[in-house]
Amino acid sequence: MQSSHSHIRKLALAGLLVAVAVVCSPLSIPVGASKCFPVQHLVNILAGVFLGPWYGAGMAFCTSLVRVMLGTGSLLAFPGSMCGALLCGLLYRAGQKLSLAYLGELVGTGLLGALAAYPMATLVMAKETALFAYVLPFGISSLGGTVIAVLLIGALQRAGVLARLQKGVEG
Repeated sequence: MQSSHSHIRKLALAGLLVAVAVVCSPLSIPVGASKCFPVQHLVNILAGVFLGPWYGAGMAFCTSLVRVMLGTGSLLAFPGSMCGALLCGLLYRAGQKLSLAYLGELVGTGLLGALAAYPMATLVMAKETALFAYVLPFGISSLGGTVIAVLLIGALQRAGVLARLQKGVEG
């Protein structure tokens, strides 16, 4: 069982990741009907590795909510980011391998989140779209953020900082 200090650390890091994602919202790239947001995918991976699947999904939800309220994101951010962060965290927790976290983000956002965006687009946003319409743009966006995450986490790992950061979050 985690200590209350561990929960506080995780909440603080989740809040920091939400802030980074929101502040970097102008770095989005429009692709089709969606906004590709590579920073969100980077943040999803960081959350999956440092916070786990549930805090990661919560962080993704909060980020999407703030971005939608500020007008820097669309409702499609909810299924994409939340599926990506959740699967990233689940796969990382299961295998403790960074490659699994990266795969979780790519499949979670690029495929599962893209497919989950279909009912959001058609039912909530009243847009006519095909079932697989968001797979390519979500996949491109997810790939960009994953490449950035590979570079950043790789640098942290080579510097010997990654393990200390993970231990610090866990308490």
